[in-house]
Amino acid sequence: MPGKPPRPCRAPMCSGKTTERQGYCEEHVHLATGWQRTQQGKNSTERGYGGHWRKLRRVVMQRDGGLCQPCRQAGRITSASAVDHIVPKGEGGTDSHDNLQAICSPCHKAKTQQEATRARQGDT
Repeated sequence: MPGKPPRPCRAPMCSGKTTERQGYCEEHVHLATGWQRTQQGKNSTERGYGGHWRKLRRVVMQRDGGLCQPCRQAGRITSASAVDHIVPKGEGGTDSHDNLQAICSPCHKAKTQQEATRARQGDT
């Protein structure tokens, strides 16, 4: 099976190509930040989501009835697929029950994007 075709490097004004998931050529790989640089290739336990997290997740999903809490607040009924930190751990949040909520994939993706934008802008 052929490998992935090279893509342009994500670095501004770079004409380099890459097949790596983080999207940077070898010269600019140091620009990869966040999850991709620190968490890529680690299993869930190595990322801090071992047995303790799985137990917390079950408790929160049961407490929230398996429903996405942001959708519920907006008057929609949607099944949750994940448990999310309301205040991200990177912004001082904890694993306490009152900082966790059941959330659906679209809400989780949107919330994560907002958090990443804040972090890049230094608004945390």
